[in-house]
Amino acid sequence: MDPLKILLVEDDQDDVELMEDVLREKGVHFTLDVIKQGDKVISFLKMGKNFPNVILLDLNIPKLHGRDVLARLKADDDLRHIPVVILTTSSTPAEKEYCLKAGAHQFLTKPTTVDGFDSSIRTILAVATKPT
Repeated sequence: MDPLKILLVEDDQDDVELMEDVLREKGVHFTLDVIKQGDKVISFLKMGKNFPNVILLDLNIPKLHGRDVLARLKADDDLRHIPVVILTTSSTPAEKEYCLKAGAHQFLTKPTTVDGFDSSIRTILAVATKPT
């Protein structure tokens, strides 16, 4: 079985390492590309044409806010099919509503507990492996 291809758009190295650790602990066979700046996402995806199964997108990232990255992804004919899961510290209902209306598949507040991470990983895997 091919590894699950994940693009993580996240500038906090601790969060990157935590995501890797939890995925490994769950026994997920995956590859992980990490982009730390919002303005690099579209060009990265266009360069490789090897699209991820899912994009995990933080909203509060440098250079280009996650909302803008989401809008650009969903406006691009080549990229709009890629599922996007928002994974952020923001938990305001307005932010969640905006992202879901803009095309995000899920909106998850970054968990602070192990149980919370388990739940988030299950949601991410469900989105990433759902047939398009």
